[in-house]
Amino acid sequence: MPQRPLPSAVVFAKDVPRLASFYAHVIGMTEVASDDHHVVLGAEGFQLVVHGIPAAIARQIEITSPPELREDTALKICLPVESIAAARAQAAALGGGVKAPRAEWTARGFRACDGHDPEGNVFQVREAAG
Repeated sequence: MPQRPLPSAVVFAKDVPRLASFYAHVIGMTEVASDDHHVVLGAEGFQLVVHGIPAAIARQIEITSPPELREDTALKICLPVESIAAARAQAAALGGGVKAPRAEWTARGFRACDGHDPEGNVFQVREAAG
């Protein structure tokens, strides 16, 4: 019987290498595969596919600095990290951000905080509650 595919999520990117590097460093993921339009990152039984936006569409998208947050979406990805504080520092250094410690909250054995990548995609980081 074939092995079941790993759970995954796709984030669409104007700048695939930049976003792949961001998630690799902030979340601690490693590159599993890549081609001209995708980078697949993996960690702990999960894959994040950074998928390039077609060039004709990408040319029409302006990424501001800081980026305009894409908060009006129906889905937010929640990713485990060893340390929210370390993820916050890495995100800031790489053009994204994780909200200040006062925005952190605890539930069901984890501590969480929302953040965003350099293109404004919103995500959440979670560390084990101690």
